[in-house]
Order: sequence, then structure tokens, then C-alpha cells
Amino acid sequence: MNSLPQILHTISYMGLPLLFAMVLHEYAHGWVANRCGDPTAKLQGRLTMNPLAHIDPFGTIILPLLCLLMPGGFFLGWAKPIPVDPRNMGQPRRDMALVAAAGPAMNLALAVGSALLFALILSIDPTIGGSQSTSEEASLSNTWRQMFLQPIAAMSIYSVLINVLLMLFNLLPLPPLDGGRILTSLLPDTAAMALRRVEPYGMFILMGLIILDPQIHLIHTITSTLTHSLSNSILSTAIGLGGTGNTP
Repeated sequence: MNSLPQILHTISYMGLPLLFAMVLHEYAHGWVANRCGDPTAKLQGRLTMNPLAHIDPFGTIILPLLCLLMPGGFFLGWAKPIPVDPRNMGQPRRDMALVAAAGPAMNLALAVGSALLFALILSIDPTIGGSQSTSEEASLSNTWRQMFLQPIAAMSIYSVLINVLLMLFNLLPLPPLDGGRILTSLLPDTAAMALRRVEPYGMFILMGLIILDPQIHLIHTITSTLTHSLSNSILSTAIGLGGTGNTP
């Protein structure tokens, strides 16, 4: 089990990025659904960036805290799903694919934006990236770094990791995850109907994949290997565009 100071330190840097990632993911679903003709989320007060409208007590608060308590465990979480009624849409199959893709697309946009923010901070103060400065420079900028730049830099890196993780995880082709709903919209009618029948059992299948992961390594590949690889690529590209030459 992780120590309490370590948990509090992690929460202080991960809390806001995680909340923004979950809330904006769901907001994107509702916004695209509304644009496609379905006002259900808007009518139910869910087309808002107010976090209170999207918080799921277990998925947004309890589960992430449990993940932090478990050493080397998975980091999972979710917000309250946005209500969508395909009957209100002009082209339900196409529009449902767009609605499902909107959440992961928002997470990708947030990851890129966070990486650009980190690159901007590096351009303001390259010492954030680990380069050395003289003792005089360090004494003059120490307070500025520790109270403002350093926390924002840490949160921006966590934001890249969190958003890439949520994007990849939600793109798993398993209903009710976004990837499953995108696939359902793209498949021929017979195959799509068969996949829809899986949806009531989707979360049980997902839990089974997590339990069996020490043997099959599917979830670990997504939450560790692919997430870190794509996150590093996004950060490296953003830093390269900023011309700082430092890596986090």
C-alpha cells in the first residue's frame, strides 16, 4: 500500500487533471449529441461543464482513490454517462458513432493542449525540465518555480498521461465503452445487433479482463505500454515545437 504522504502528493497533482478529463469527456458526448439533434443531455442539465453534474460517487471519487491505495494497480475511473436517445437523430448510426468518438477525441485534444502547456512552461523556465542554473538564478527564481510553475508543469504532465489513458481505454471495442459503440455503428446490421447484445454484460467482461490481466496482459498493455509510449510521443513533439530540447 502506498504511504499517506505519497497518496496526498499524487492527489494534489492528479485531482484537477482527472476531474477535467472525465467531465470534458462526457461534455463532448453531450455537445455532439445535441448538434446531431438529440437534446436529451441538455434537457437533463448535463450539457454543462459544472463537475457536480457529471460526478459519479463511485467511478469519479471512490475507485480512483482505491487505485491509488493499491501498489502497482490499475488507475481507472469514470464520470456519470451522458444520456443519449438515438431516435432524435437524423442518421442514428452515423450520429451515434460521432457521439461515441467525441469523448476520446476530447481526451486527445486535452492531452495535446496539456503537452503544449508544459512546453510553454519549459520555454519560460528551462530549469523545470532538469537543466541546471547558477545559484544566484536559482535563489531568485526558486519561489516562482515552486509556487507556480512547478505545480502547473507537474499537473500538465499528469494531464497528458490521464487523457491518453482514458482515450485508449475508452476505445476498447467493447460495449458500453466508446470503442464498442463506434464499432457497433460501423458494422453491418447483423454483426451490429450481435455486438449490441453484449452491452448488458460489457462491464462484467471488462472486470473479467482486469482480473485475468496477469495472464493475458491486455489491460496492462493499454494502461502502461501504449499509454506511456503515446504520452511520450505527444510530449516530445510539443517540446520540439517549443524548441526547448528538454524532456520531462
